Amino acid sequence: MEVLSCLPPVLPRLQDQVEEYLLTPELLPIHSATNSRKWFPRVPDPHRLYSLCPLPASSCLEVERDPATGEITGLREVVSRDAGATSKNSLSLGRAPGPPEEVVRGSTTNYPFWPGGFPEPEVDTEAVEGADIFDPENFLLSHPRLSGGMTFGKAEQVAEKDVVKEQQGQQEEGLVVNLADILNEQKIFEEEQQPAKQGGGSLSLEGLSQEDANLVQEFSIEPPPPPRKQEFVLDTSSTTAAPVIAKNTEWAENVDINAPVDDFAARVPNPACTYPFELDTFQKQAVLHLEQQDCVFVAAHTSAGKTVVAEYAVALSLKHMTRAVYTSPIKALSNQKYRDFKIKFEDVGLLTGDIQINPKASCLIMTTEILQSMLYNGSDLIRDLEWVIFDEVHYINNAERGHVWEEVLIMLPATVSIVLLSATVPNTIEFADWIGRIKKRKIYVISTSQRPVPLEHFLYTGTGGRSKDDRFLLVDAKGTFITKGYNDALAAKNDMKKSQQMQGGRHGRQHLGEKQEKNLWIGLLDHLVRRDLLPVVAFTLSKKRCDSNAQLLLSQDLTTSREKGEIHAFIRRCTDRLQGSDKKLPQVLYMRTLLLQGIGVHHSGILPILKEVVEMLFAKGLVKLLFATETFAMGVNMPARSVVFDSIRKHDGVAFRDLVPSEYIQMAGRAGRRGLDTTGTVIVLCKTEVPEMADLHRMMLGKPSKLESQFKLTYSMMLRILRVESITVEDIMKRSFSEAVQMANQSKYKEELQQTKARLANEPDFSCLVCKDMKEYYAVARDYTKQRRQVYASMMVFPGVMKAMAPGRLLLLSNGRYQQRLACLLKVDTRDQNKLTVFVLKGKAETENPSEEEVQKKELLAASHDSFEVLEDTTGHTTLEVPPSSVAAILAKVLKVSADKVIDNIKKRQIPRFKDDPPSQSVQDLINHMQRLNESRGEELPHFNLLMDLGVREMRAVAQVRALDSLRSKVRERACMDCPMFQEHFEQAFVRLNLEEKAGRLTFLMSEEALQLHPEYKMRTQVLRQMGYIEQNNTVTLKGRVACEMGNHELMVTELVMENVFGESPAELIAALLSSMVFQQRNCSDPSLTPELKKGVKQFKEVARNIGRVQKECGLLEPVEDFVDQFNFGLTEVVYQWACGMPFNKIMELTDVQEGITVKCIQRLDEVLKDVKNAAHIIGDPNLREKMEAASTAIKRDIVFTPSLYTQ
Repeated sequence: MEVLSCLPPVLPRLQDQVEEYLLTPELLPIHSATNSRKWFPRVPDPHRLYSLCPLPASSCLEVERDPATGEITGLREVVSRDAGATSKNSLSLGRAPGPPEEVVRGSTTNYPFWPGGFPEPEVDTEAVEGADIFDPENFLLSHPRLSGGMTFGKAEQVAEKDVVKEQQGQQEEGLVVNLADILNEQKIFEEEQQPAKQGGGSLSLEGLSQEDANLVQEFSIEPPPPPRKQEFVLDTSSTTAAPVIAKNTEWAENVDINAPVDDFAARVPNPACTYPFELDTFQKQAVLHLEQQDCVFVAAHTSAGKTVVAEYAVALSLKHMTRAVYTSPIKALSNQKYRDFKIKFEDVGLLTGDIQINPKASCLIMTTEILQSMLYNGSDLIRDLEWVIFDEVHYINNAERGHVWEEVLIMLPATVSIVLLSATVPNTIEFADWIGRIKKRKIYVISTSQRPVPLEHFLYTGTGGRSKDDRFLLVDAKGTFITKGYNDALAAKNDMKKSQQMQGGRHGRQHLGEKQEKNLWIGLLDHLVRRDLLPVVAFTLSKKRCDSNAQLLLSQDLTTSREKGEIHAFIRRCTDRLQGSDKKLPQVLYMRTLLLQGIGVHHSGILPILKEVVEMLFAKGLVKLLFATETFAMGVNMPARSVVFDSIRKHDGVAFRDLVPSEYIQMAGRAGRRGLDTTGTVIVLCKTEVPEMADLHRMMLGKPSKLESQFKLTYSMMLRILRVESITVEDIMKRSFSEAVQMANQSKYKEELQQTKARLANEPDFSCLVCKDMKEYYAVARDYTKQRRQVYASMMVFPGVMKAMAPGRLLLLSNGRYQQRLACLLKVDTRDQNKLTVFVLKGKAETENPSEEEVQKKELLAASHDSFEVLEDTTGHTTLEVPPSSVAAILAKVLKVSADKVIDNIKKRQIPRFKDDPPSQSVQDLINHMQRLNESRGEELPHFNLLMDLGVREMRAVAQVRALDSLRSKVRERACMDCPMFQEHFEQAFVRLNLEEKAGRLTFLMSEEALQLHPEYKMRTQVLRQMGYIEQNNTVTLKGRVACEMGNHELMVTELVMENVFGESPAELIAALLSSMVFQQRNCSDPSLTPELKKGVKQFKEVARNIGRVQKECGLLEPVEDFVDQFNFGLTEVVYQWACGMPFNKIMELTDVQEGITVKCIQRLDEVLKDVKNAAHIIGDPNLREKMEAASTAIKRDIVFTPSLYTQ
């Protein structure tokens, strides 16, 4: 027996396994039905049969009240038109509330509420309420919505009367009979009408069966209640009543504030808010209108008391148990107002980008951008809104953010009343009329005529020493400009210059040296102290000069020991909020030193907490001298005894310029404390030169800047509106302030169009076999005359043309009633080459003032030939001043004429004393020349060719001239010109063609294509479509929904997210790159970037460049590189290190950007991070969402996010 030398195999051979896998695929597990099918055993649960998904209620109960006493008399069931309406499918205020977390801010997936002033959407009342009353007994025989039915039964069982009814019913639409008609035939309503009135409006049902009585109660229409008497209605009814809509009246009404309101207490017996002082007349007028739920626009001087109007509106909302929103242009002002309103009213909340305090309060303080977001996102808080108060409305002129005010005003629902507060502006009526027109409500404009504390304006020419009291009155308290004061200031400055020259001083310096600057301020400060003019605000229009001026005065001490103690204690309490090294920041220590001396600095470079410390100490009177930029002029009422202007020139981001009147008035208005000062003192420093008198007069006494539209299209607004089918972007555009004139003229355009169409219908048709192309002639001749005006308007810049345009040159004139009229050129204005003086003869039969249509007819008829108009009888002559565009041709003939003598003689004879004098010899010679040419009918007057004869060679001009020649040829090629009665036929056809053109023009003006921004809207829509934000039918895509989450730079952030640029980047690097969207200062040191940051910046710019290229391809004018350059990476390194945990004092060593600007940048960056986090949630990217949360947590620390002192 043989013994095996090895053990048998434990596992199958690998070769066998491979052969089985490859050669027998039917054995693979994918073919197993049990493995490919997943199922779950059903667990019986009979109780689920009892749980039904409730449908929305189709009706609701309304309380019936006695109109005299307000007592509840019963309930009434009414059909609800908002059944099933939610924030996802309806714009109605009656829609179902959203989830609790969306009550305040809303959601980008919500629909906004229906804006006030928009035409209400059409509702199918028949579908909602039912036009017919259904008879339940016939439901088995006929369908309620069908016109016929079927009767089941034997023919012999049908009664004869039923046959008669059936025959009658065949002549009607259906077999269903309206029960109300039957009751009317029985005269039930007429018999019971009197008892119904005595019974409170109910219908007597005696004599009817119970079933019929129920039907009558359900379907009968009750007679209207008697008119209510306002004095007997309960106070609660005024809060729920719909606002009165002004119809066919002026939308803005100027309230006369000079009319006394002696019966104020009787007209407002129970005021919502009382004050310990007597209200001014304008305040009383505003309160009276607020009590009537009217919208008001209060344009008053600084410190006049506009806040009283805002407070009363808030008090009314508290009384009515509704809500009020107070909006301000900047977050700092919102914080200040929160503190002030919190003192007066208990239930106050604050909503800004990074702060949310008591968001369900009755009075909410917020920035305008927050309210804009709430309106677009359909916040349920808007339902309860009764008042919206817009403060600092003149901020609508801001080029970057002014459009937000317009969008908010457009989107507010009709149930919201508006209070507008502004500084004095010249076009209050125009602005109020626009708001009233778009909201269909009357706006009452209340303006103050003068300041409560008048101002006196001075020029200060002193430089310290003996000249420190050189102050000269320029404008007195009555607003009179004192010329003597200006001359005295000019003389004092000149004497000072002569004295410096005699002492060997340098002449012609534009700026003072540091020592001279210090002496000037020390001398001025001494002057102000001795004249008791402290506290003073020194407006210095440069952050750098604010700091340097304050540094120069560190040696000055303006506070007492007690005041130093108060300042020290207050600063210590405020800085105790800071952590660790933040208390030792150089700016904190420096500001403490300054404030202890009674000197403060206030500008955007100061840390926010330090700015608030300065504001609070100034309000307490502990800061005696405050160096501030113009941002301090916008805010709460912080008046000073006097105001000083370090300079009246500022850099506006483009160039240096003088202050405009509105800027100067806003800053100067801080002078004068109401109740403490009789006048406010404003001092303008004349350091090296005294400004020009005209510039000072314009700045101090000129009209403030008008409110102007800054409306612009943004991708965010377009996407938010495109989500809603009922509202279009064109609806928003046409209601912008920029379209106010166009919108106001719509009714006029409509009326003119109707009149034009009526005239057109009565106009007989024109028919001529030869003149079939008369319409084409009309169109080409119109284009020809338009092109000719453009050509000759631009010809006066070419040397050949200027040489030809010498006195005596004969021209063909096309100006007003003078069409193809022979004219002699007398003069070309050397200062303004767009003004030509020409001599023409007058005809006897011509109309003195022809209509516009008559002029146009003659001009188009003259396009058919080149010859001039021959006058049958000349009755006079005249000279005209015309633009070059009125020249129809330059003729190759020059008359010998004494042009100056002709002009002087004609001007002399225009004086009444010399009107009967005969023409001079020069004029008579020219008349004779012109008459001979008129009699010759132009046989010897060839035309100059602009290209060949006058040497026009510039490419664009050559193209225009050739286009003109082409149009001239097309005009002369028309077959209608061969008609022997061409002129008569053209005059007949002109009326119809002109009316058709006018109708087309009016139709265009009434269309959306006439909107100023409509071409840009089409371009931006194409950008969104090309980049995948909307479909071809303008449906918003997923990318579009992501873009809706963004506060700014929506396309850029969305592309970064969707392209996964941040996919592999850490949170710190993402935060650093996104800082480029919120950092705006250009002149800063270059950051030192790591390789990872450089790579991220390169990717970032490439994405921006792609967006810029798409915009350029779609027709937008912004250059690609300009779009890329708007993203500033100057603080990228600083933000990166801050997100990595570096202390604030260390990151400030990495840049020369001031602390306040750095803090503001990081605070705004947190809002961008929140937007990206929301975008990550929408697209389902949890990794990016976690990174954004980590980045937000990393930057929200220490002094950067220290809570505002106003909220503590």
